[in-house]
This record gives sequence, structure tokens and C-alpha cells, in this order.
Amino acid sequence: MSDLYVAAGGGGDPVGTLIAARALGGGDPAAPALIATYAWERPEVDPTAAALGEGDFEGLVHEPGGAGDGFAAFTAATRVRPPAGSTLPGLARDLPARLLLLDPAAGLDALARRIGSMAAAAGGRIRVVDVGGDILTHGDEPGLCSPFTDALTLAACHLTGVPTTVHVAGPGLDGEIEERILLGRLTGSEPLVPGPGAVAAAARALAWHPSEASALWAAAVLGARGTARTARGGTVRLTDASPGLYPLPLGEALDHNPVARALVGERPATLEDAAAVSHRLTGIPGLASERTAPPRRVQDPPVAGAAALDRDSAMKVLGEAAGGADHVTLRHAVRVLGLTWADIPALRTVLGVATPLLRPV
Repeated sequence: MSDLYVAAGGGGDPVGTLIAARALGGGDPAAPALIATYAWERPEVDPTAAALGEGDFEGLVHEPGGAGDGFAAFTAATRVRPPAGSTLPGLARDLPARLLLLDPAAGLDALARRIGSMAAAAGGRIRVVDVGGDILTHGDEPGLCSPFTDALTLAACHLTGVPTTVHVAGPGLDGEIEERILLGRLTGSEPLVPGPGAVAAAARALAWHPSEASALWAAAVLGARGTARTARGGTVRLTDASPGLYPLPLGEALDHNPVARALVGERPATLEDAAAVSHRLTGIPGLASERTAPPRRVQDPPVAGAAALDRDSAMKVLGEAAGGADHVTLRHAVRVLGLTWADIPALRTVLGVATPLLRPV
């Protein structure tokens, strides 16, 4: 018997969700954690920037559902069909977890049935993990960028009827809602702080994945503090509250999230209809790419590749790009150096970086 872990927002959330699962006692080499996730990534990874479904992949493994509704799992041999892109086959290779595909295309009720089927197959409760905390949005925060996916997850998990706990990891580290605001919404929630072993379980994925929020949380767990420059163009602050994993009942999370409540009430039959609900309430298009500031390309024209970099020159460029911040995310680093996210491992080698964040000294 095991819990089903749901990575609330897609993208790099499976990495943070694996760290959370280890901290919560779920997943070990003998019984890998079950992590359900959307195949929904930023344009730099997937030029379609769409929520990918089963038809967008080759080599998925189809599992019978415990509630009569089957689902699909990723393996290292799974391949995405061009022109789409996905990091999930790589995560299936490098995370000690079983990654299951959430496909929201058929609407909220179908998504809820699929999650319910996964939870029945796992035999336990549902644990939703959101790295950063925008799952607790009120819909009007100034930095809010991508409220739709998390709200859709909340609504679908509510409709399963399966006992569910929501876990906020690293409040504020996604740069959308300020930490102080989120901590006010988490009053009474006693945080669990993962140990270094939980981060070590995700180390192979953290070495190459462009996720910022999960990397920031992992760095905070390992002791990083101070400001970090991100690809969005701003900074986030890592504090003594950043390593925490904060639980709250599903009902309390719903009380905070007006989009999730509206989705439960309206039960939209398509993904487009669900996104329209979010757009109406927040003014943020639910299916548009997350708003990101254009990269500050200090290195112009782009270099031939990370292997062509001189370490000292690269560190000088990154120090300037940090703008006084204590750390730089690897995703931001490759952008300002004119590289792509696929160059992250090579850049780590050139710079001699083994940590989730880069310290430009």
C-alpha cells in the first residue's frame, strides 16, 4: 500500500515531488514512489508549449486502473513525437520513481477519474506537491504567472473523493507569491524539513533538468541562503523557511483558490473551457506560455557550446548577470551565456559546479 504523489504544476515539479516523497517516507529502491504529472513544459523544452497527451509519446507503458480506468507510465525508453519536446523520459530514467501521465485534454471529470484510478492502484491517499506555493493563490497577486494548472489539479483531486493532503514546498521559491504572504496562509501548518538524503535521491535529475523552483528548494534544503537570480529576470530569497514542506488539508487549499472552487462548481468538459474559467477569474490566459522576461544575453553572439567556454570569462559574465544576487540558477546561467537548457550538464563541468545553484564569485 502506497500513496499517490501528484506533481501539481508539471514542468520540473516531479523533481521536487520526489524530494517531498522521500521526506514523507514514500518511495525507496524496493518500492519507487508513484508520481503523477502533466507533460506540460516551457517553450524552451517543448516548442508546442501544450499539455501533451498519450498520442504525443511512443513507448508509454499502459497500466490497468484500480478503478476501471487505465493510465500510462513513462519509462527511459519513452520518446516524445516531434515537434513536441519533453523532459519526462529523462526523468523516468533518472528519478527513482514511477512517473504517470496526467492528460487533462478531456476535461475535469475525466482527469479526476484518471487520478482516482491511479490512487486506487497505489492503494493509498493522494499527496499533492506544489513547489513554490501558487497553488494557494487568491488570483490577484502581482507576481502571479501560472495559476491554472495547480487549480486544475486541486479541483480534480477534490472530485476523486480520495483523502488528499496538499504540500507546499519552499514557499515563494517559484517567484509568484511572496513568502510572507504564503506563510500567512500556512499558519498552523508545521513544516517538515527534508534531509540531504531526500535531495540526493533526485541528484541525477537535478544535474541536468532546467527546473528552477525544484532546484531552489533542493539548494535551500542543503543550506543555501540569500538571493538567487532566476530566468524570469527577478530574484527570489532563500530563507530559513525555504527548506520547509508545509502540509494542509485539501479543503483549506480549496478555500484559498477561487479558480479551483469555480472549476469544481462548473465542471468544464474540455481543457479549453477549464482554462477559460481561470482566465475569467485571474486575467491570465490559462493555456498561454508562462510569462518570462526575455533573456539578458550578455554573451552575444551565442557561444559554440559550453565546452568552448573559458571558466574565468564565463564566471565574470555570470557575476555581472547576477546583479548583486548571491546565487544564479543554472537555467538563467545558460540563457545569459547564449546556451540552451541541454547545455546545463556541460556548463556544470566547465564551471566545476556540483550544487543545485551557481554561486558567481
